[in-house]
Amino acid sequence: MIRKLRIKFICVIMVIVMVLLGSILGVVIHFTGQNMEMQSISMMRTIASSPFRQGIPGKNHDDQVRLPFFTVQISSRGELIAASGGYFDLTDRAYLQEIVNSALGSDREIGELDAHDLRYFKSASPRGFTIVFSDTTTESSTLKHLFYSCLGIFIVAMIVFFGISILLSHWVIKPVATAWDQQRQFVADASHELKTPLSVIMANAELMQNEETGEEDCAAYSRNILNMTYQMRTLVENMLEMARVDNGAVKMVFSEVDFSQLVTDAALSFQLLYEEKGMGLRCAVPDGILLRGSEHHLYQMMDVLLDNALKYSTPGGMVSMNVVSTGRSCVLSVASPGEEISQEDLKKIFKRFYRADKARSMNGSYGLGLSIAESIVEAHKGKIWAESGNGYNTFFVQLPILN
Repeated sequence: MIRKLRIKFICVIMVIVMVLLGSILGVVIHFTGQNMEMQSISMMRTIASSPFRQGIPGKNHDDQVRLPFFTVQISSRGELIAASGGYFDLTDRAYLQEIVNSALGSDREIGELDAHDLRYFKSASPRGFTIVFSDTTTESSTLKHLFYSCLGIFIVAMIVFFGISILLSHWVIKPVATAWDQQRQFVADASHELKTPLSVIMANAELMQNEETGEEDCAAYSRNILNMTYQMRTLVENMLEMARVDNGAVKMVFSEVDFSQLVTDAALSFQLLYEEKGMGLRCAVPDGILLRGSEHHLYQMMDVLLDNALKYSTPGGMVSMNVVSTGRSCVLSVASPGEEISQEDLKKIFKRFYRADKARSMNGSYGLGLSIAESIVEAHKGKIWAESGNGYNTFFVQLPILN
């Protein structure tokens, strides 16, 4: 699909460039020809007003006279009276009579004799007609050279734009290709995550149907099925949440939020869970930090960070949750002791379904929480990142605050 999309993009670009460039060059050729024709006609009108006083073009005060020409004086009966001009052999009376008859045979005042490469202008005079003939060879040659020059420019430009369109197609299609790859990876990862609990449920259900299975074993298998069902529900809820975020279906109602109080409440809600696991949670938040955001989603973001620290911290460790004001923004940090995260994993940790510790895939974590938290932070025009060192893994969230 991506390859076809790139081909369509290149074709559209080339068609647009071809039409625009062809139109521009065509207009240049057309108006150049019209301009040369108008100059020739203007010259012939000037000559016709005084046919036998022009001399050789370019030798008098009239700068308009520059093209090869000659004039012919015709009587009212169509007889050739006189001919004048410096660029043509006017001794061939039969030739002159032929072109004169061709000009007189036309009803048009101005016309062209293509067979002789001449343009004529007929003007009535007291003694008959004055016909000015102008050579069109130079004009035709100029237009011909201009046409081939424009054709060369067109071909070179099309080759250049073809190369540019190929490069642009990589850049333009890259977000689409990335989204497409992410979608395929999301489906593959979701299928894998659902396959494991489904397999456990099926295995336990089959064992329960075995007539030799005792009541105690059946109860244990039933608990396993229930646990797997809870995990699947959590996974499906997280997937639905991600889908709503991607589709823009999540409507965040922004209002003024007391972020200091919100962080304190989030820490208090996890205090008991940390104590049950033999861990400590320390919170340091200055008062009066206000920001504009969705209180529900900001709380959800902190819930993800605190739950993540609870799951992956060293047993018996102390988790620190701090907020620091930095002028126009505040930085929330959640630091927990634990095995250091590699630099490679730090770059991927916010990707969907990504877990640095693959062995903990069945602890209720499916690698979607941090991705959801990232989406919430980005919706609030903030930044989220992680750092690891000195035995601590720290997640940072920077959010703009109200002045």
